[in-house]
Amino acid sequence: MTTFVASPSVRAQARAQGIDLEALAQRLGRSQLTADDLQTGSPASTSNSSDEAARYWDVDHSQYGAVQEEPMSRFAQVAAQNLSAANTLIPQVTHHDRADISALEAFRTELKPEAKARGIKLTALAFQVKALAVALDAFPRFNASLSADGKTLTLKDYRHIGIAVDTPHGLMVPVVRDADQKGLWQIAEEIADLAARAQERKLGPQDMGGASMTITNLGGIGGSAFTPIVNPPEVAILGITRAEISPVWDGNAFQPRPMLPLDLSYDHRVINGAEAARFMVQLAGLLADPRRMLI
Repeated sequence: MTTFVASPSVRAQARAQGIDLEALAQRLGRSQLTADDLQTGSPASTSNSSDEAARYWDVDHSQYGAVQEEPMSRFAQVAAQNLSAANTLIPQVTHHDRADISALEAFRTELKPEAKARGIKLTALAFQVKALAVALDAFPRFNASLSADGKTLTLKDYRHIGIAVDTPHGLMVPVVRDADQKGLWQIAEEIADLAARAQERKLGPQDMGGASMTITNLGGIGGSAFTPIVNPPEVAILGITRAEISPVWDGNAFQPRPMLPLDLSYDHRVINGAEAARFMVQLAGLLADPRRMLI
């Protein structure tokens, strides 16, 4: 069997076109395939997995009742291909945990007068970005990317945190760069600026890409847990949902505490379960005691 390299987007496009990449690589004598090579490809046999999958979606829904059709935007189509490729090619596992954010919320409340004076909205996301950047310093394998052939792991010396932003035109992921070197005020200000420009579709190439890891936060909407999909070439993603008051045993009695659900999806080729558990203990500890992330 020929060994070849192809990016997730090229693999997704090949599946959509019914092209057998293995056969194409053999025919072209290539060890690396690009999108341009797909123009010379030919559809795979009728037993191709994309052909098999197509029959589930090739349905005349109007025979069952009234329908409306809405074309998918180019942005949505590309996002769908990337998500499909990521979910197909990466063996993902999701680790769930919770963090006691009593001290964090008390500290954030204490800073509200200063935040108002600065004209900055100090959200919980700013603390989450900072905590994640600090945790990545202690766990470098989470701040890495695996090569397409699975033979080389690139460890990054920077800590750039992607923040998923829900917009009317689709999900966008601007990046807070060098978050480990920035204070909470600067991070909060950058998050607000990036989120606002994402809504207005005013983000530039310098605002996107190159993240060490991404945070997708559904806290403002709801939910208690979910399984976010790793955003390649990253090897992990942190999902966060809404904090809830839960009884926590303090050694003598149950105390009501605001507990923040954390959902870590990771590439099992790079990260094992024990590493993921230790990473989450570290992250939850930073969120539980925000002073540790500021030292």
